[in-house]
Amino acid sequence: MSQGRETAIDIALGRIAALRWGESGMPRVLALHGWLDNAASFVPLAPHLPGIDLVAIDLPGHGHSAHLPPGADYSFALAMHNVLDVADALGWERFALLGHSMGAGIASLLAAACPQRIARLLAIEALGALPESVENTVPRLRDAVAATRALGGKRLRTFADLEPAIRARVNGNVVQVGEDAARLLVERGVRKVETGGWEWSSDPRLTLPTMVRMTEEQVRALIAGIECPTRVIYADPPQPYLPEPRRSEHAALLPRGEMIVLSGSHHLHMEHPAEVAAAIGDFFHAAP
Repeated sequence: MSQGRETAIDIALGRIAALRWGESGMPRVLALHGWLDNAASFVPLAPHLPGIDLVAIDLPGHGHSAHLPPGADYSFALAMHNVLDVADALGWERFALLGHSMGAGIASLLAAACPQRIARLLAIEALGALPESVENTVPRLRDAVAATRALGGKRLRTFADLEPAIRARVNGNVVQVGEDAARLLVERGVRKVETGGWEWSSDPRLTLPTMVRMTEEQVRALIAGIECPTRVIYADPPQPYLPEPRRSEHAALLPRGEMIVLSGSHHLHMEHPAEVAAAIGDFFHAAP
């Protein structure tokens, strides 16, 4: 399994860490991982996608990348600008996006917002954004502000060695992941502590509730506004927060889209990379 070439990309926020496969001159693909994951999310899949210049970044606050400054909020809107800053630093005017989960949500917004820059979109286990009911707008906002004020200088959990961290990642509260995939994510998602042991390198603010979410109507309008060719890959069974028939209804809104369902878990691109790569096929090599 090719681990990729370690790469550093400097943007206005700070240094963004990345893994890179392929060479310049090949189709350009920028990969965005899921919430509390990192660029290692694409290590199993990348060797099955030859012939592309694939750059998988640690999104801000994740992995080895810089954290946002004090007072900043990890919103999708800010993430879009960070991704565009990375593309600018790479010298990429037009490129494709490969996103998983949260990364697929960010990629969806970017594809809708900047059709002149995004040539293709491959979304795994997400499309658009998670909707919120109008009635829950104020309660969500109040909870998020209260949680943010209460966070203070909280540090994330520390571990004497990596095995407890890997077990914690396997048994995650939101989605579970296999041990091999968890090990890849943990090894890139921790840092040594001076007093001994390891701690998560991710920004504690990433665990805070999202302050504002789009309504279902806004999410549908967003998806319908994605003009580039789009392929969505979902796992079966579906995640409870994106059930059927909603996810199929969302995919059907894509002007130039298709949806593929494969047996597997939320991290199917890590646990079944050959099958996911087969579903991707020559998608990144086809003409726009």
